[in-house]
Amino acid sequence: QVQLVESGGGLVQPGGSLRLSCTASGSISSFSMYTISWARQAPGKQRELVARAVIGANTIYADYVKGRFTFSRDNAKNTAYLQMDSLKPEDTAVYYCNALRLSLGVQYDYWGQGTQVTVSS
Repeated sequence: QVQLVESGGGLVQPGGSLRLSCTASGSISSFSMYTISWARQAPGKQRELVARAVIGANTIYADYVKGRFTFSRDNAKNTAYLQMDSLKPEDTAVYYCNALRLSLGVQYDYWGQGTQVTVSS
C-alpha cells in the first residue's frame, strides 16, 4: 500500500507564500517514475489541476497559477513540493497531490488526503 501525505498548508495573508510538501511512503518504488500532480478544491467547486510534472517533459501549470507557483521534487526523499508565492484569496482551497504511473499495463494512481490553504487578511 502507498500513502501520500501533504503538509505545509495554513493561513497566510494575500501576497504571502507557502511551500507544500507531498511525501510518499509504503510500497512505492521508483518514485522518480511517477507523474506528480497538484490539484485543489475550493468549497462548492470541482477539483482543478494546479500543476503536473510529467517525466521527461516540462511541468504544466494552470493559467491561474502560472508565474506564481513552482513545482519541484526530491526523488531521493520521495517528496514533491509546490512553492506558492504571491498568494491570492482565490487560491484558498484544499490542495491534493497525486502520483500516477503506468507500468506493464497496470495503472498506479494515488491521492493524498489534502492540506488546507487559506489566504485571507
